[in-house]
Amino acid sequence: MTPLPFTKLPLAPELQATLSDLGYHTMTPVQAQSLPQVLAGRDIIAQAKTGSGKTAAFGLGLLAKLEVKRFCVQSLVLCPTRELADQVANEIRKLARGIHNIKVLTLCGGQPFGPQLGSLEHGAHIIVGTPGRVEEHLRKASLSLAQVDTLVLDEADRMLEMGFQASLDAIVEQTPAKRQTLLFSATYPTQIEAIAQRILREPVRVEVEEQHNADSIEQHFYNINDEAQRLLATRLLLLQFSPESAMVFANTKKEVQELCDTLCAHGFSAAALHGDMEQRDRDQTLIQFGNKSVSILVATDVAARGLDISAVDLVINYHLARDSEVHVHRVGRTGRGGSRGIACSLFSDKEHYKLMLLQDYLGHDIAGETLPDESILRKPPRQAAMTTLQIDGGKKQKIRPGDILGALTGEGGIDGDQVGKINMAPMRSYVAVKREVAKKALKILNEGKLKGRSCRARIISQR
Repeated sequence: MTPLPFTKLPLAPELQATLSDLGYHTMTPVQAQSLPQVLAGRDIIAQAKTGSGKTAAFGLGLLAKLEVKRFCVQSLVLCPTRELADQVANEIRKLARGIHNIKVLTLCGGQPFGPQLGSLEHGAHIIVGTPGRVEEHLRKASLSLAQVDTLVLDEADRMLEMGFQASLDAIVEQTPAKRQTLLFSATYPTQIEAIAQRILREPVRVEVEEQHNADSIEQHFYNINDEAQRLLATRLLLLQFSPESAMVFANTKKEVQELCDTLCAHGFSAAALHGDMEQRDRDQTLIQFGNKSVSILVATDVAARGLDISAVDLVINYHLARDSEVHVHRVGRTGRGGSRGIACSLFSDKEHYKLMLLQDYLGHDIAGETLPDESILRKPPRQAAMTTLQIDGGKKQKIRPGDILGALTGEGGIDGDQVGKINMAPMRSYVAVKREVAKKALKILNEGKLKGRSCRARIISQR
């Protein structure tokens, strides 16, 4: 099918100009199928996975109908996690940058309530948030949805899995009955069908095939004897494939933390991501993994979907997922965008039932392979290419990524190609630099100035 250009859509010139500036020339399949319907005002049920371009699909839709001079909440986007909400809000801001005075506000748990109250008092056009925190603002009457004309449920299945059904119902009740509702979900379980029937009006159904096919992912399965061999197998596979970027999935928070600690003790560059972590630690972990300061992310299934993590070379299922669809989501973290990926799954005889279910789901038998020889344990683990520096100054101090890059690459500084991703937060900033120049970069930042003021910097160590 020939890709359709965005210029075929009835979008305002400023939106078309922004799309061109961003290099968005042709639509992804989910955009091509859903955007014309969204712009026509239809309700949508779109089954599409992370990385399919769905954020731009609904983002352009809500921006196209937004009235800037009507300063009230006109669109509400609900996401299962703060990380996804932040990514969605940032993408909408990018798409809206050609339209003056559009305010996008995030309302998520794990953040202080007070500053959100202050931001709401100043008003917003678009709210992006998590169900729990949005519902809390509604209860306290600090947020009104009376003027909302577009409601978006992003990763709706994940929100239901996380127990947000009651919150979603309470929020929907506060929105006008006459509104456009856009529901995006990676899967389409019975719960989604039920909620769609309740809150959508004659929806158009959009279903998009995977962005990668099975040929792009090389899957391996290994039968292990006990938990000790499970840990050894993980080390052997990480050494054998030596990935620049890998995700290891375990089923419980305790397993994630213990596995991460053990890998670090054996010299691997690893970090954990699970629900018991403080929000700041979760944010820093994702920043370090995303900017190549950490090579291995050990995670529960909260990281399987809804996070903007790309270019993962290797996925290891430390245990088989409890659900076969979850297995596919985990494995789908690799082999994206036309690149090849590797997925390795470990299973014991006790997991025979899950293995049988997975065989039925995949439609073929699964045979255990032989693990790499233990002589590979003499090989040193691959180290992360980058190091992350945290700067005690951010958006509130009017610091921009260009200020940080300029400070690092000025006279006597480091080369521009030694600087990686720069992440900005309200009160701090993060910059990735090549490991070999980390100490020099730290000295430059601590001895120099940003926006005319001194800002303390430090190296974020791997935990």
